Amino acid sequence: MATLGTVTPVLRSFDAARTRAFYLDFLGFELVFEHRFEPGMPLYMGVTSGDCTLHLSEHYGDGAPGASVRIACDDVVAYAAALRARGFENARPGEPQRMPWGTLEVGVHDPSHNRLTFFTPVDGDDDE
Repeated sequence: MATLGTVTPVLRSFDAARTRAFYLDFLGFELVFEHRFEPGMPLYMGVTSGDCTLHLSEHYGDGAPGASVRIACDDVVAYAAALRARGFENARPGEPQRMPWGTLEVGVHDPSHNRLTFFTPVDGDDDE
């Protein structure tokens, strides 16, 4: 049987400037590429941070607004604090919450209402 590799979600976007500001300036991703088939056409772009790669598309049919993606993070407490310090329009992540499945999680919606949930696994004996 074949071995599967990494997953690259394609999330819908509607506003290139707000999408860039959210993912690059607020979340701290790096731009990998931007592509338009010709001037004035919808933007398709790739961003990365650590081992996480996302594609963001203005093309109809590429993803649906309101998708949800879970992203592993080595220290979600520190990452959430950094996001709160930066601030972005109405995206104000709270304190990470302990979940019954053994993670600390914090969520934030992007400008196209896609939900990004950042999480860090925690020990069951930990009192965070």
